[in-house]
Amino acid sequence: MNTLEEKKKINHKKLKARNIVKRGLFITIGAIIMAYGLEAVLIPNNMIDGGVTGLSMIISHITGFNLSIFLVILNLPFFFLGYKQIGKTFAFSMLYGIVALSIATSFMHHLHPIVSDKLLAVAFGGVILGAGVGLTIRNGGVLDGTETLSILVEKRVPFSVGEIIMFANVIIFSLAAFAFSLENALFSMLTYYIAFRTIDVVVKGLDDMKSVYIISDNTDEIADAITERLGRGVTFLHGEGSYSGEDKRVILCVFTRLEETKLKDIIKELDPQAFIIATDVSTVHGGRFKKKDIH
Repeated sequence: MNTLEEKKKINHKKLKARNIVKRGLFITIGAIIMAYGLEAVLIPNNMIDGGVTGLSMIISHITGFNLSIFLVILNLPFFFLGYKQIGKTFAFSMLYGIVALSIATSFMHHLHPIVSDKLLAVAFGGVILGAGVGLTIRNGGVLDGTETLSILVEKRVPFSVGEIIMFANVIIFSLAAFAFSLENALFSMLTYYIAFRTIDVVVKGLDDMKSVYIISDNTDEIADAITERLGRGVTFLHGEGSYSGEDKRVILCVFTRLEETKLKDIIKELDPQAFIIATDVSTVHGGRFKKKDIH
């Protein structure tokens, strides 16, 4: 018995160590990608990112000191806040990510810019930044203290995390208009928006989950078609119409974003009058969600 328990503990430690190494590796890659976007795209074109990184870029531009210095200094207070309020695992993952980003920007400081056209810089800069940040977030890291601050402040003010980040970035991009120019500040805002959308795709993936509730008089036909043509299982829920008092069967189905159009086509084909409610799903665990093979 003791031997079995010891083996379980050893396996648990190995798994934990493997997860830590994997997390560190992907955070490092994410930081390198982001650093490349900053040094090879944004900085040569006098554009900035949002958050603490953007503020660091403005101060670096004004003072002439290396960006890597300010990335660490300005993010340190958020590390201590995160350590006290959220936990040491989150805090040290954040600290590692910021140090990795700082070192990467220092090594890439003299890179030759890959684009000089402003619109190309906006597009490629946003995608590169979003890919780096998204990969880091997906693996439990953080490259900017603004997110940590917004999570902590959200508990004390009537605003969401997204709204707090937006308010902070309005101030930062306004400062960029004075440090660079209004035009560059506007280009920076577009870059940030593209990066934000890219982060969403990287973190959630193209297989982002959605769920749909379908109320129809043809539930059997729709359920069979979804299973046969889409390869997804369905669940029947029982409901009652508040006006008619009639019993209704409601179909619940979870699917990916890429399957949404095909699913809607199936429903429209079998019952154009069906009532559909589709919502985003953050995670799906357990059950029989795995897609069936379609023959």
